[in-house]
Amino acid sequence: MSAGVEVVRAGALTTVQDEGRTGWAHLGVPRAGALDGPARRLANRLVGNAPDAAVLETTLTGCAVRVTGNRPVWAVVGGAPCRVTVDGRPVAWGSPVRVPGGAVLDAGPAVHGVRGYLAFAGGLVPEPVLGSRSADLLSGLGPPVLREGHVLPLGRPGDTPGVDTVPWPGVPAELVLPLHRGPRDDWFTDRALRTLTRAVYRVSERSNRIGLRTEGPALGRARGGELPSEGMVLGAVQVPPDGLPVVFLNDHPTTGGYPVVGVVAASALAGAAQAVPGTPVRFVDA
Repeated sequence: MSAGVEVVRAGALTTVQDEGRTGWAHLGVPRAGALDGPARRLANRLVGNAPDAAVLETTLTGCAVRVTGNRPVWAVVGGAPCRVTVDGRPVAWGSPVRVPGGAVLDAGPAVHGVRGYLAFAGGLVPEPVLGSRSADLLSGLGPPVLREGHVLPLGRPGDTPGVDTVPWPGVPAELVLPLHRGPRDDWFTDRALRTLTRAVYRVSERSNRIGLRTEGPALGRARGGELPSEGMVLGAVQVPPDGLPVVFLNDHPTTGGYPVVGVVAASALAGAAQAVPGTPVRFVDA
């Protein structure tokens, strides 16, 4: 039997993610890809993969998989810290572990943060769609959300991992998002714009891979009506009718009709992947 992983416990939301499906926004296809890109790349590095290899992204409750085939597989669980076991025996989080064929690797619920990343030597190799193996929750492209019994093939591993441990970024106690204002900041009152960069918002439990929703003071409009739909980018801060900013993440729609008050650079969004509901959020002028 060829090497792969079989889902034993799917968890709340586990998907296959790589760097994402870029270059298709003009056709209405979202980017997708791992929300915490640095964690995905670091996990791949630890098992000897290329940085863009596909991994599993878990949400809050982790997941468990069984290694199929006869050969052992190097794996690492990173991102949100959690308890990790192989066939019930504790193993290291954030470092490569050797998982025998037939053994179950279990990444438990997140102790801190939201999203964990399970990387396997050789990378996950389900059939790519438009150049990516990422699951896109908005369009439905790519592999489906994982369920018990799903089996994912693994690619051919490279060299034995040469790095056994690295420092992992911490989970943010406060999410600070540098904001480039515009293109529609003129749709908001001066008071609203001051509020945006002075108030403390909090991460809403309604946040997901499409967008980080916030709770806090509503932003008042300087003009009414709605915009014709226009292009949306990763990190766009859109303000719907309730006045509460939404930061667009990887599965965001490619167009939208609510005004965008500013844009957060993609390089600053990794923390949004790990910010639990209730985490303070501050927007600061970039």
